[in-house]
Amino acid sequence: MPVLLLLNSRAGLYRPGPAPAALDEVAPLLGRAAAGWCAAGAALAALHPGLALGPVALPAAVAAQAALAGTARAVVYRARRATARRRPRSTLLVGPEPVARQLAAALLAHPEYGLRPVGVVPTGPAAPQGAPAGAAPPLLRSSDALTRAVIRYTVRDAVFLVPPESDPYAAALLRRFLGQGTAVWLAGAAAARDGRPPGPGAGHLWGFACRPWEAGRARPGGPAKRALDLVLASAALLLTLPLLLGCALAVRLVDGPGVFCRLPRLGQDGRRCALLRFRIARPGTPPGGLGRWLRRTSLDGLPQLWNVLRGELSLVGPRPERPSRAAEFARRHPGYAARHRMPPGLTGLAQVHGLRDGARAEERARFDNLYIDGWSPGGDLRILLRAAARPLFRREDG
Repeated sequence: MPVLLLLNSRAGLYRPGPAPAALDEVAPLLGRAAAGWCAAGAALAALHPGLALGPVALPAAVAAQAALAGTARAVVYRARRATARRRPRSTLLVGPEPVARQLAAALLAHPEYGLRPVGVVPTGPAAPQGAPAGAAPPLLRSSDALTRAVIRYTVRDAVFLVPPESDPYAAALLRRFLGQGTAVWLAGAAAARDGRPPGPGAGHLWGFACRPWEAGRARPGGPAKRALDLVLASAALLLTLPLLLGCALAVRLVDGPGVFCRLPRLGQDGRRCALLRFRIARPGTPPGGLGRWLRRTSLDGLPQLWNVLRGELSLVGPRPERPSRAAEFARRHPGYAARHRMPPGLTGLAQVHGLRDGARAEERARFDNLYIDGWSPGGDLRILLRAAARPLFRREDG
């Protein structure tokens, strides 16, 4: 019935783990069957009192429903295990080499999980020299080696033994795997839930906790980040309003009409936006004394607080880039386009680490993606505090 389908779906019973067992699902199936039949019994009693389920019929219906569902699942899972042994899926393991080799050995010894390790992408220190490798899969230390393994073995699954957001390289690999349709799993320490109950699809790989990557989770930041921007940007505008008016009046008196200029930049999801800045010079002329002072003090960027209120900018985020340069960087660096998942910011993790206009685009993109993958309100506040010792409203080159 539709009620049971909905309850089972919400419980994740249609998203089994790597090696599900029907006996492990008896309790949730019984509970959902009881809820569904109680709702059906109540509706039946209200509409047709003479057909109401009695104290014997109702438990019998619940038990029959759970038994039939459990039996059907046992048959399906047995068939799945048999298929997994015959046709295991090529799998890459990402994480510290010693732990990855342990998991590889467990998967090779237990083919019922259906994951055949064909390569290890190390993210931590190498295993001690002379450690026995046995039948362990090869180490893939370069991007070319990784690409060759994916093509050669038609890799369909990737298991991360480290939280992807904790390591820039692992985060780049996660984006790559998700982009090519690879099923992503978290195992070992990466699958820890800090005492929370297991989520849908959770299980284990011969003692290694395992759960699917939560691909449908909300975007990094979301409403919480937007609320933080609105509160802080509004307060900053109120505090700096006299300074804003003074700068605007000075530019108008010294340089004539046209107090602001608009800089074309790429925003979230590649949408174009125009960032505001006090004009420091007329087109084709060098900056005068006032323009040089505004640039040196970074006061020319104060109007960008208005862009923050409009949602085109954030207080903290990747550096806003010119469209032409962003397109060039995206062609040259595979992870660069992923930084557009979040609105650009007045400052960011890359900037507080000294990576500004002259830094390599690949390095800035790595820090930007690391920031996005591990976003938190506390992290934004820490970056703002670190930026307080530097010019917060950094000049954008025209």
